[in-house]
Amino acid sequence: MLKLIKLTTAFATSLIILLSSTAIAADGAGTYTAKGCPACHGADAKTPVSPAYPKLAGQSKEYLSQQMKDIKSGARNNGQAVIMKAIMASVSEDDIKVLSEYLEGLK
Repeated sequence: MLKLIKLTTAFATSLIILLSSTAIAADGAGTYTAKGCPACHGADAKTPVSPAYPKLAGQSKEYLSQQMKDIKSGARNNGQAVIMKAIMASVSEDDIKVLSEYLEGLK
């Protein structure tokens, strides 16, 4: 009986995490925050903490998406890409789409 309770609890917890991740992925602002982007690129995506970090707000979604994909795959490995590669490991294709659309819409 105890084993069944533990199994049920583990299943419920996994389901909650899955549903939470899906909800975050649907919201660009939430995904931007959840992935830690403001730490370097600024809360508004246009006031980075260092001049070495790009301003993301208002860039085209095609450009942003390609940059994220290139960093994730290792095709881009210059500048700050080394730092971003580790971060991009936790960013899904859906996250890339939502993030790039969200960032494009910022002024």
